[in-house]
Amino acid sequence: MDIFMERAVKLAVENVRDGGQPFGAVLVKNNNIVAEGVNELHKTYDISGHAELLAIRRTQEQLQTNDLSGYTMYASGEPCPMCLTAMYFAGIEKVYYCASVEDADEAGLGKSKIIYKELQESREKRSLSMIQMPLNDGQENPMKLWKKR
Repeated sequence: MDIFMERAVKLAVENVRDGGQPFGAVLVKNNNIVAEGVNELHKTYDISGHAELLAIRRTQEQLQTNDLSGYTMYASGEPCPMCLTAMYFAGIEKVYYCASVEDADEAGLGKSKIIYKELQESREKRSLSMIQMPLNDGQENPMKLWKKR
């Protein structure tokens, strides 16, 4: 097993022993670990406190950038849709993972599998109701303001 994946799995094991979920992540560039993370939901009560997101946040804050092109993520588990989306937005180019979404589901951590399935449905068929609301007459349009910028 690759040393970076070994580290991600070790972080996940330590996190389980600390009362957390079995997820650890290591963000790498040029064969160097730039940041690490573990799921911290049990400590912070922040649903977005996933290992991959924390590694991304730490790197972006440290380097004052949103562009993580050229970076590789090593994760003990297949990234959830939220983490995967963040990696796309950040420009991360490659992800290695150990346990699959199906493995997580078998361990009782099945939300990712459900969400991946939901995202394949049209907005109208998803269990989370999404209703578009137009701007009020005369209300400034933030998208148009951004485009002018």
